[in-house]
Amino acid sequence: MRSPIHSRYFLTLLLFLCGSHASATTVRAHVSDASGAPLPDAAVALYAPTPTNFPDVANAVMDQRDKQFDPHVLVVRKNTSVRFPNKDDIRHQVYSFSPAKRFELRLYHGQLANPIVFDTAGEVALGCNIHDKMIGYIYVVDTPWFAKSDSQGSALIANVPAGTYSARLWYPGVMPTAAGLEQSVKVAASGEVTLNFQVGAPATPTATKPESELQQLFRRPSKNAP
Repeated sequence: MRSPIHSRYFLTLLLFLCGSHASATTVRAHVSDASGAPLPDAAVALYAPTPTNFPDVANAVMDQRDKQFDPHVLVVRKNTSVRFPNKDDIRHQVYSFSPAKRFELRLYHGQLANPIVFDTAGEVALGCNIHDKMIGYIYVVDTPWFAKSDSQGSALIANVPAGTYSARLWYPGVMPTAAGLEQSVKVAASGEVTLNFQVGAPATPTATKPESELQQLFRRPSKNAP
């Protein structure tokens, strides 16, 4: 027969779980281009008006496959450690001159011993000193509430506490001062909130504009690509 102490414990646990589930709020953002087509690889982040102590960040991985960065866009929290494994059978030399993180990984393949810590919020554009068409992005946010839009242009941010937030959108090649990239959102204690972002970017991202800008920034003496 279960003791009164055990009964009270299980009742308290049940009430806690039910209360936690009820207080969970989801923010769903739909991102589209100027024509209304879904826009993948866009970052949506929620910023609270006052700083909060956040839990520790997790590690992340930016792969290199078939002479491309995989994923093309990686969204991480500030102070995240990112590894750059090279899954190709040729060597790459990854680097960035972006103000948010300047670094260079000398020619290598396989797994490097040490990750790179991204300790400043902002856009980090990645290039390869051997393969000019290798372009990737790491977008660093200073908030635990963020997501990246999928192929349907949908970004889902779960377990958002109640409050009023500034919802900000970032997308490669779109200036941060462009219209429509920030809006205020009020989150209730439960349920789902829907946001809609529309930006003047192509439905299918191309490397033409970002690559041209990056090549001017990254230009170094040419080498013979393998």
